[in-house]
Amino acid sequence: MKRMSVYPFTAIVGQDDMKMSLILNVINPSLGGVLIKGEKGTAKSTAVRALAELLPAMEAVHGCKFHCDPADPNLLCEDCASKYTEDNKLVADTVKMRVVELPVSATEDRVVGTLDIEHAIKHGEKKFEAGILAQANRNILYVDEINLLDDHVVDVLLDAAAMGINTVEREGVSYSHPARFVLVGTMNPEEGDIRPQLLDRFGLSVVVTGEHDPAQRVEVIKRRLAYEQDANTFIAGYQHDQEELAAKITQASSLLPQVDINEELLETVAKLAVELGVDGHRADITVIKTALTLAAFNGRKEVKLEDVKNAAKLVLPHRMRRRPFEEGQLDWDKVESILSSGAKGAL
Repeated sequence: MKRMSVYPFTAIVGQDDMKMSLILNVINPSLGGVLIKGEKGTAKSTAVRALAELLPAMEAVHGCKFHCDPADPNLLCEDCASKYTEDNKLVADTVKMRVVELPVSATEDRVVGTLDIEHAIKHGEKKFEAGILAQANRNILYVDEINLLDDHVVDVLLDAAAMGINTVEREGVSYSHPARFVLVGTMNPEEGDIRPQLLDRFGLSVVVTGEHDPAQRVEVIKRRLAYEQDANTFIAGYQHDQEELAAKITQASSLLPQVDINEELLETVAKLAVELGVDGHRADITVIKTALTLAAFNGRKEVKLEDVKNAAKLVLPHRMRRRPFEEGQLDWDKVESILSSGAKGAL
């Protein structure tokens, strides 16, 4: 079967916030995913599929349904952990990261997987039927029209995204497996919103609209027509840009554990959250984690004030308190003032 060509990530015109949010979550899946709001025809699904194609192949344990990383013994499923204990090594395959799509009609069992209790009683061993979260481990989990998904299923997804583990319990029997994935939810606000409690749990959120600059719109048309006329030639024209961005993402992933943020910037982020009246601590933590990831993407081991500002743009808007029937609004002038006054010595 002939493999379908995928539109290059670097060929997408504009939508810089959306593209950066996706890149940051690939570098650091613990950010908690990204919610992309926007009308139809704004390259939301195109960007998600293009991102997976952009990324280099990864090592995965041979035959493992969770695609465990053989280089990370701390994040193995039960079967791989047992093999590693016995042999002190794991046979690996090279696999491409892929996009796992979750249909709006999916039930909780379909998402988390199921335990065969009858088998456990008869044979004294666990038998787990893997769900979508198992397929999604170390991949991109894409939920289109996430606002139409059952709230409880969304809650389960966000729990797994935050913890990196999926645990299924039934009648005293439990089974856990790694579930580290990049969660991408897309939605058209005209079709209804999601509850604020769930909205807050997405790490990043961006709003995308069609390009308003005629020149940019013309460029979108030209590139799309060129791609449809001769996909292979079009893709080849972006190969250098693709390879360059892929290398930058890989380097950032390696650099991330070494990136540091000074005490003054930490205090500034905390002050910002208090001044804006953001509930809980998730916003502070996510701003800092996003700033660390931005620094790594830019090849630095130290977070700058500019990283914090850029992180705030992606993390805070959807966390602003709002009254019923009102959109949460972020006063960016106020944010700039708080950050600048609180971090004069941190530039």
